Amino acid sequence: MKIALDAMGGDFAPAAAVHGAVWAARDFGVTVQLVGRPEAIQAELAKHQTAGLDLPIIAASEVIEMTEDPAAAVKNKKDSSMVVALRLVKNKESDAFVTAGNTGGALAASLFGLGRITGIKRPALSTIFPTIKDNGLTFLLDIGANTDVRPEFLVQFAIMGSHYAEYVLKIPNPRVALLSTGEEEKKGSILIKEVTPMLKETKLNFVGNVEGKDIPAGVADVIVTDGFTGNVYIKGVQGAAWAVQKMLEREIKARPLAILGALLARGAIKALKAKVDYREFGGGPLLGVNGVVVVAHGRSDPYAIRHAIRVAKQAAENNIIEAIGREFQDTVPVNGTAQVR
Repeated sequence: MKIALDAMGGDFAPAAAVHGAVWAARDFGVTVQLVGRPEAIQAELAKHQTAGLDLPIIAASEVIEMTEDPAAAVKNKKDSSMVVALRLVKNKESDAFVTAGNTGGALAASLFGLGRITGIKRPALSTIFPTIKDNGLTFLLDIGANTDVRPEFLVQFAIMGSHYAEYVLKIPNPRVALLSTGEEEKKGSILIKEVTPMLKETKLNFVGNVEGKDIPAGVADVIVTDGFTGNVYIKGVQGAAWAVQKMLEREIKARPLAILGALLARGAIKALKAKVDYREFGGGPLLGVNGVVVVAHGRSDPYAIRHAIRVAKQAAENNIIEAIGREFQDTVPVNGTAQVR
């Protein structure tokens, strides 16, 4: 298993990327191809024990910065770490690509470098979302790749999400839901009202429409939405969680007995933090492009990079690209739109 890692991507690159790669290579037995500026990568590798690990350096002289226009940067920087790494995947020299760099750049580079799976109209960026159930999780997509969508895009997102949940997350017959403003089919935007009956006609285990509050309750295994709504939801939850944590810390510090209680509950608090820690989930698969692509958070530390590589490894091992491709090979045109049988 070979994973091409954008060693120059992320707020803490190349240090965090290289450290995470060493960690993943040791724990998962994978080859991690470190793509980027050789001198910078070698300087970071020298800080770690790498004996017996397969960490080849693949030279790339340019970097797509966080502030750059994604499409323009991908076109103008042919020797960027993203473009070079995706070329490895395209040429079957790597099994997957991982980056914590510019998300738009990763999307553009993946589309230019890999293309879409036949039949897919738009790729979707996804994420794992923890639920209140024991070891529960929900797979949410799209969270930012497509801010404006058509009904058939959401149907395809649902199909891809269901396949990922089944093949990679090992959830049998995953429950699929559509994010809306209410459970009733009459509620929601015009888009939602069009998509709901379309999803009911598929062979998916569609359980209906859900509200935002239902996602952490674990009412479905896959939640489908457009990239604008999904991105706002995820960032809103992250902001709310941060605010609650800070307010709780402040109130505890103001009360001596509460400090004692916090010490007694330290184990439970630690377990809760781990459950909701984005680093545990590594990164979000970009589904729909013709290759395994995992996009990690820009502020990923070595632990997050390690898990992003794990996510990529699992997706490649479970042949998620082939599974989605098989689904869309068997299509029939309905009103000009490819509909899965």
